[in-house]
Amino acid sequence: MGIKDLFKKRVQKEVVGAKILVASLDPRFAELLKVDSHCYSQFYPTPEETIFENTEELFRKIRSGYDVVHLFCDVSSGGNLADGRGNETTAASLIQSCSEGNVKLLWLASENKPEGYICGFKAASGKPLNLVLTIDRKGPRFPHFLSNLLLKMSRGETMPVAWVSWRHKTRMILATRTGLPVFLRRVVAALGSVRCVHRLSGR
Repeated sequence: MGIKDLFKKRVQKEVVGAKILVASLDPRFAELLKVDSHCYSQFYPTPEETIFENTEELFRKIRSGYDVVHLFCDVSSGGNLADGRGNETTAASLIQSCSEGNVKLLWLASENKPEGYICGFKAASGKPLNLVLTIDRKGPRFPHFLSNLLLKMSRGETMPVAWVSWRHKTRMILATRTGLPVFLRRVVAALGSVRCVHRLSGR
């Protein structure tokens, strides 16, 4: 099992033993965290799921090194991340921690408004980071969508190819919607050629 790196213009390399962090900054996302973590566990042996009390703990964990960070948190209209106590931190700090931890894919899995994403995640521009931003999970449709996406990627499809097969079946992900500002439309391009390949160990 591995994750093949990122952008088509970059030299691809395989990361063996992909590390997955499914995290939340607020206990009220605990149920969704378990649901999405189960989706990853079908294809990756030990996704780590953690609810953090503050962003300092989260960023420290991210910097220790993960290939995928799947995060639940509120994003304010000003583009800041909010923890369960209402303390806010800039999204740029999250992007920087992901960069330092060599994260390949950052997925904001909780529902947030596009305005907050626009304000906060411009910091991702130019960073070697795949970014997915969620505006509407569409209830029980989301885990079905996520599981099928991961299944296709685990079989060797790049993320954009796996994504296209589902784009007409769901509008839950910001990057799939039409009529978006230029910055958000570029999220599609930012997905690059990330590829998750499932292999039995020792092969």
